[in-house]
Amino acid sequence: MTASPAMDAAASLLAELVEHGIRDVVISPGSRSQALALAATHLAREGALRVHVRIDERVAGFTALGLARETRVPTVVICTSGTAAANLLPAAMEAFHSGVPLLLLTADRPPELRGVGANQATTQPGLFAPWVRFAEDAPVPGDGSWTGLGVQAVRAAMGADAAPGALAGIAGPVHLNLPSREPLSGALPAGFALSSGTVPTPDAGEPLVLERGLRTVVIAGADAGAAAEEVSHAGTWPLVAEIVSGSRFGRHVVHGYRELLRDAALGGRIERAVVFGHPTLSREVAALLSRDDVEVIAVRSGGEALNLNGRTVAAASVRVAPGESDRAWMGEWMRASAASLVDLSESAPDQDALNSKDFATRRDAVRAELDAVRRPLDRELLADAVWRATWPHDRLMFGSSRIVRVADAVLAGKKVPVHANRGLAGIDGTIATAMGIALASQAEGSPGVTRVLLGDLALLHDVGAMLLPPDEPEPRLQVIVGNDGGGTIFDSLEVASSAPREDLDRAFYTPHTTQLEQLALAYGWEYQRITTRTALDQALTSPVAGRQLIEVPLPR
Repeated sequence: MTASPAMDAAASLLAELVEHGIRDVVISPGSRSQALALAATHLAREGALRVHVRIDERVAGFTALGLARETRVPTVVICTSGTAAANLLPAAMEAFHSGVPLLLLTADRPPELRGVGANQATTQPGLFAPWVRFAEDAPVPGDGSWTGLGVQAVRAAMGADAAPGALAGIAGPVHLNLPSREPLSGALPAGFALSSGTVPTPDAGEPLVLERGLRTVVIAGADAGAAAEEVSHAGTWPLVAEIVSGSRFGRHVVHGYRELLRDAALGGRIERAVVFGHPTLSREVAALLSRDDVEVIAVRSGGEALNLNGRTVAAASVRVAPGESDRAWMGEWMRASAASLVDLSESAPDQDALNSKDFATRRDAVRAELDAVRRPLDRELLADAVWRATWPHDRLMFGSSRIVRVADAVLAGKKVPVHANRGLAGIDGTIATAMGIALASQAEGSPGVTRVLLGDLALLHDVGAMLLPPDEPEPRLQVIVGNDGGGTIFDSLEVASSAPREDLDRAFYTPHTTQLEQLALAYGWEYQRITTRTALDQALTSPVAGRQLIEVPLPR
């Protein structure tokens, strides 16, 4: 077989990545990237990598995002040149703003074929420049070496090589643009061997100390995780935790936080807000963090530094100073929170009435029970059913649909691993991200189910992600679609009061008549259409062996 410098360089790079902790690679087929793909599949046969193949690069990017979200280890995504590389941009932007480590390996033409009209050649260096932690336009194999690029990329993706004065440990995407000349592949280099390693753990340095005395709340946005609850507990401070935060649990969670933040007697008296993650689900939190009379400390996790009031202090981590807790302040919030708790549980059957000797009393009790069983599902009941069915060994992914805001408003505290692409809160990539989360959690031994709660447009936007190669592991994945026939989120936005109804429907609501059952069957998914809470509870608590699509019709 013909010797190929491209193959030698690709094998060396992939081996270096494995040696520094990389375990997952997502491949989209392409000619120019063949050496990288072949090196990856070889390492997969040796048990050194898990390889996932997706024909659509946008789907590949978000699948890699999901894998990295779950593992917190950089995932590699490999694609060919041209528009293939551009299709990774949405996932790269989301990864940057969410602080998720990705390695984008884009194959390219050599320099002599750039800018001269060669096939499938465009300007790829700098394509992701505003959204990557590190980028390199590598030399053509034979003209230079790729040695060392792997470790440099992994360290940058993990935030281990922060610039002087910058916060360490802020993960994000990295772009390696990898040009090559023909022959584009060949025999693997002799003695191709490797040893597995671990990713570097950045040192965040000394935490910022939070002194006591100020009336403080802890704000937990997307991906805040357990750290927000820990600080809330240590400081005895109210915890305003978005449903996508992974922090909505513990004794200090504030229910009905939107109304309480608007209350001058509570929200109006806040003197300090300690922010974890990226809050995006309420205008009330944004208004609080924009106030110039509130000291805001933001614990960075990715993307741009939060600074809505122009003087927010950024920190890599924080700790609470010892001292006396302000129990009066905490007590005010907890009493108001208890009064704001939404009870979505079905009322218990009236056993006395059901057993009454009076016929009319028994009849009315039976009718009440039947009405409860037959009650149509709404968004609140749908969100509640999915939340109650999900436990710490499961995973829950929220789409950027109207229903995530409903869930945020009504669901009580519960310690559940939650994911959502709220870095930019785009509608795209939800199914692909969840697929990556499911595959990663199962590979690490989790016995649970990954559930996705989203609207119909978010599903349709990512239909291509429903395709799974038949030779790859089957994820335990339940996709629950609240189908209201279009984008009803716009009904609650400014445009609903300014646009003629016909224009609102056509340009924003975008009604459709897609038959989701046929869509599911075409992609090899199980399908159920459910209209009652009883049936939904049964579906959500039944064993899951593969991919399931559960459609729940909702009113506009």
